[in-house]
Amino acid sequence: MSPTVHRTLRARNWLLPALRVFTGLVFLFLMLPLLIVFPISFSSSAYLRFPPPGYSLRWYQAYVNDPVWIDATIRSLKIAGLATAIALVLGTLLAFSIVRGRYRGREALNQISALPIIVPSIVYSIAVYGLFAKLRLIGLWPGIALAHAVLAIPYVTIVVAAGLKTFDVAQEQAAMGLGASRLTAVRRITLPQIRPSLISAAFLAFIASFDELVVAMFLGGSNMTLPKKMFDNIMMEVDPTIAAVSVLKITLVTLLLALAARFGAGVRPAV
Repeated sequence: MSPTVHRTLRARNWLLPALRVFTGLVFLFLMLPLLIVFPISFSSSAYLRFPPPGYSLRWYQAYVNDPVWIDATIRSLKIAGLATAIALVLGTLLAFSIVRGRYRGREALNQISALPIIVPSIVYSIAVYGLFAKLRLIGLWPGIALAHAVLAIPYVTIVVAAGLKTFDVAQEQAAMGLGASRLTAVRRITLPQIRPSLISAAFLAFIASFDELVVAMFLGGSNMTLPKKMFDNIMMEVDPTIAAVSVLKITLVTLLLALAARFGAGVRPAV
């Protein structure tokens, strides 16, 4: 073995453990706030105190028994659900067009499709507010869902396009050669094969809408979403209820991740 190869192997053997340690430290740093939020959510104190003087479920009960919190949560779930459905359909169609299309401007369309995540949220919110005010959609939750869908489409397009690029088109062509129509081949062969991408895209779209604040502040009016209610609670009335709501949101995200991991793997084409 030459000295150069030997030095390269020694450097690799040293760098890999160092990279693992560094990654672990970064992950631990990002997770540290959870070690504070979770105990505070069970605090018996009337204020945010760490460590808590005692433990209680009073702030979870306060959340459940407060109709304003519950209405904001239900509204956010409805908005995120509708935005996810719209973004998943439009984003998937756009991904098919970008990956399968053979026309001028395809690359430009690919770049333009990412604009909603590039343009600052405040700029997008002001533009949407001006448009939706003319359409009288201000204060209506379907209007917020439509605005959120535009923000979520790039996530769907990027993830689904990546899945399509790894899909073997020969399987779809074989189905069409056996008599299936193009639509049937896509529905029965292609979509089941890229189901992990579709599930991941839906998850990202849902979270992008569920956690969005700026657009909801412009379009929500008196109908608050959960992030808007959390923002108002921090600004005007700080109590451990906000910690309890944060824990519930973290639990929801973890559950969605588990479902995505469970139902996004081991996919086989429909027959």
